[in-house]
Amino acid sequence: MAHAVKKLFPDVKLAIGPAIQDGFYYDFDIAKTFTPEDLALIEKEMAAIIKQDSPFVKKNLSKKDALSMFEKMGELYKVELLNDLPDETVTIYEEGGFFDLCRGPHLASTGNIAAFKLLSVAGAYWRGNEKNKMLQRIYGTAFNNSKDLKKYLDFLEEVKKRDHRRLGKELDLFSINDEIGSGLVLWHPNGAIIRKTIEDFWRNEHLKADYKLLYTPHIAKLELWRQSGHLDYYRENMYSPMEIEGVDYELKPMNCPFHLSVYKSNLRSYRNLPIRYAELGTVYRYERSGVLHGLLRVRGFTQDDAHIFCRKDQVEEEIMRVLDFTLFMLRTFGFESYDVYLSTRPEKFVGSPENWEISTNALKMALEAKGLRYMIDPGEGVFYGPKIDVKVKDSLGRSWQCSTIQVDFNNPERFDITYRGTDGREHRPIMIHRALMGSLERFFGVLIEHYAGAFPLWLSPVQLSALTIAERHDAYAEKIVSELSRQGIRVELDADSEKIGNKIRKSSVRKIPYSVIIGDKEVDDNKVTVRRRNGENIGPFTLDELTSFLFEEINSRR
Repeated sequence: MAHAVKKLFPDVKLAIGPAIQDGFYYDFDIAKTFTPEDLALIEKEMAAIIKQDSPFVKKNLSKKDALSMFEKMGELYKVELLNDLPDETVTIYEEGGFFDLCRGPHLASTGNIAAFKLLSVAGAYWRGNEKNKMLQRIYGTAFNNSKDLKKYLDFLEEVKKRDHRRLGKELDLFSINDEIGSGLVLWHPNGAIIRKTIEDFWRNEHLKADYKLLYTPHIAKLELWRQSGHLDYYRENMYSPMEIEGVDYELKPMNCPFHLSVYKSNLRSYRNLPIRYAELGTVYRYERSGVLHGLLRVRGFTQDDAHIFCRKDQVEEEIMRVLDFTLFMLRTFGFESYDVYLSTRPEKFVGSPENWEISTNALKMALEAKGLRYMIDPGEGVFYGPKIDVKVKDSLGRSWQCSTIQVDFNNPERFDITYRGTDGREHRPIMIHRALMGSLERFFGVLIEHYAGAFPLWLSPVQLSALTIAERHDAYAEKIVSELSRQGIRVELDADSEKIGNKIRKSSVRKIPYSVIIGDKEVDDNKVTVRRRNGENIGPFTLDELTSFLFEEINSRR
């Protein structure tokens, strides 16, 4: 691709072009903006290069000679990359007179490339730093044959149809407004009622599981974040402090220090442990504008957060309880497939290696006791402890990071929290951080794409629409709507003077699970005809039969 772009646009400067999970990209510095027509031209040129079947030839050069070569070519980005390399010898690859800096390996020749497609163009800062120049990134993909390529392109079309940003607008669920700020979400009534349903379920299940609910402030003194270690290890994700009456305060990036403060507000005995605090706590983290993405990457979000304070002998059992709770929660929302990762000590960490080993072993033993297969993710633990991550797979087979369980020896020491043991002495509890859904915003975005906006009945913002055929049916319809609404069904009446076919289409576009059609027969029989959103007619039902039918499905959460 880089060769083709260079042939078509000789003044272009080449940056980097790595392989990625589902294809590849290359960053270019060019005065013009690439258009879809340009991509078509580049594809045509790529096909010509493939047809030439030029061999990929690996060459070893001294760093000095490579610098000289790329300087003469005017490839300033390659020169910068070379200057940052510690190696004295580097490799370049050549095909058909085109040279590029690359570690390799490559195919034997360009003719081995069977099927490819350029997908899109996006802006990308050089080296991901927004202080650097904005480049143009062309994304592409390649496969062993045309059949596999077509299958992947069809998959991308389905991904596009399910894009939560598009569906969020079409179904009036949420918006993000530049006048308010990038990465800050406005929940519209339809989205807000789904959020309320999720939150009500979440709180009720936590109360059943013997958690105590908390509410904590959105800001705190900067000193709190110094004590927790966030200022030293998390500063780049925090906002600038605000001064209030001569004291610096900080928007909270985490809920943990508040929960520690609640624990510390009373004397604790070994008999009190474990103590489980849970909060739907809104936090604020600085994310670069280039990585913000709808609901999936935002700057203000609500974590389904909880912290468990327990004795060392209780850690493994508590982790197993959390694993059970996690899988129950994910399955309730329709996620049956997932991958489990155990993330170990990162390069930058707090606490002793001994405590890290104890924590990591506790997580391992809990996973093995529950019979869960897991993979090691080396060095990806948080700065205060190792963690278990559960990545769910959606209906398209894509993985999403949601649930996390983290063991923390560090913060109990930093905040000097204790409990009175059986020996009458003070002991240090272990702290377990956990989130089942991650953040409500991200989880909601994943749910939208998982269900393609067609939520199950219990989550749907409108569960049933009543559609009248003529004005004379309105009174009966209003009676139906009033009774269903009184019993807690989210129902709407469409009594507009439109044809019934248009009303059915509107209900279908809005992905409302059920519609009731009300005409002369329904009024005469004191019943309703029920239509699923897939077009299937069921019933007829009396009002009591309809209510019973709906509540059975709502309560099953299927």
